[in-house]
Amino acid sequence: MAIDQSAVIGDLLVASSRLIRQSARATGSTVSSATWAALSVLQNEGPHRIGDLARAARITQPGMTKVVQNLVADEWVRRVADTDDSRAWLIVIADKGRAALADWHARLTEQMAGTFADLDESEWATLADAVRILASRSETTVTDGSQAVA
Repeated sequence: MAIDQSAVIGDLLVASSRLIRQSARATGSTVSSATWAALSVLQNEGPHRIGDLARAARITQPGMTKVVQNLVADEWVRRVADTDDSRAWLIVIADKGRAALADWHARLTEQMAGTFADLDESEWATLADAVRILASRSETTVTDGSQAVA
């Protein structure tokens, strides 16, 4: 029987989104997903102008302006002058932001541990293979073979 590749891709995307929402809800965090998205983009891609950051995080520019204001106030990001355009600012993730993002990833992982606790060694190997495959097809990098950084 042939595998319906489109259905598998669609199911994968839906399942991934559900797992992320489930783990995020379970943490009890009140920090918005837009905040985590912005920090992830900055950590993985480097400094961005607000408009570019908004597009990368898939929120409106006014929404990102508000997110960045809060992130600056929390000292999770900082604004630096854009050397290519003295009228513009770049948003850069700060050490506090990196620490908060690492903590967030750890909390998400912790919340999902019970969901996967009953997997056997073969299933863990399958998941590890899937992570490598997904990382090779996305902007995600696998840092040590066991933990993906989004």
